[in-house]
Amino acid sequence: MPESIQTPAATAATTGSASDADLLAQTAIAVRAAGSVLRDRFGDVVRHRTREELMRALAANDDAALDILRPRLALLRPDARFVEDELAGGDLPPGEWWVLDPAEGNVNHLHALPEWAVTATLVRDNQPVLTAVHLPLTGETYTALAGAGAHLDGRPLHVSRTTDLGLSLVATSQARPDEDEKVVRRVGASITAMLLDALVVRTSVPATLHLLHVAAGRLDAFWQFAGARADLLPGALLVAEAGGRISDAEGRPWTPESESFLAAAPGVHTEAVTTLSR
Repeated sequence: MPESIQTPAATAATTGSASDADLLAQTAIAVRAAGSVLRDRFGDVVRHRTREELMRALAANDDAALDILRPRLALLRPDARFVEDELAGGDLPPGEWWVLDPAEGNVNHLHALPEWAVTATLVRDNQPVLTAVHLPLTGETYTALAGAGAHLDGRPLHVSRTTDLGLSLVATSQARPDEDEKVVRRVGASITAMLLDALVVRTSVPATLHLLHVAAGRLDAFWQFAGARADLLPGALLVAEAGGRISDAEGRPWTPESESFLAAAPGVHTEAVTTLSR
């Protein structure tokens, strides 16, 4: 994986790549199975009178998908541990970890919006090794294996070849509800800056779906302030393996401990950093 992510994933391709490829195939099957459960739960807008009701509904979706994902992935890697808090960031202890977002875009799901997915990423000694992202409503599955590229249903992905931010479609996302006011104001200022410099700016959740579009060359850049492993690692690996550049918003190497995130086509990365640093 390109070094811009600053996790030593380049070694992954030389440490059991054949078995990792098999593991990725089985991981893709697992996220598809979990996605079918969420698709069956998808329908009319679900209204909630209190925050507690909403949180219970979100948890019910998560649990329905996790009931499928966890036992299947545990069989694939018995010694791997699971990250319990999908909103957490920072480095993980040594060893293998499954970083899951069982209902990425869960709020969208409850509001009958189509932008949601199921993701599973294997992290080995703090390097993302493989990821599978399934979109149940379209049936699409995006996969990436460190050192072996990114794919959509087996077809190779490549980021945009755009070299002018003024011709670029860019996007950003809200990391989480109840964000710190300082972060919210920084998000607002960055959107204003991009509205002045880019062609079109999209703002929506979840982050992973924007990053799929960057990996596929449909979007030219995506940025976010704050964030969590579960909503950035899958897309970071996909974009990097599709030839994109990953950094923080100031152009420094990105890690899960960074306070900002930028994924961009190489031809517009420097311009995007300049705009976001204003």
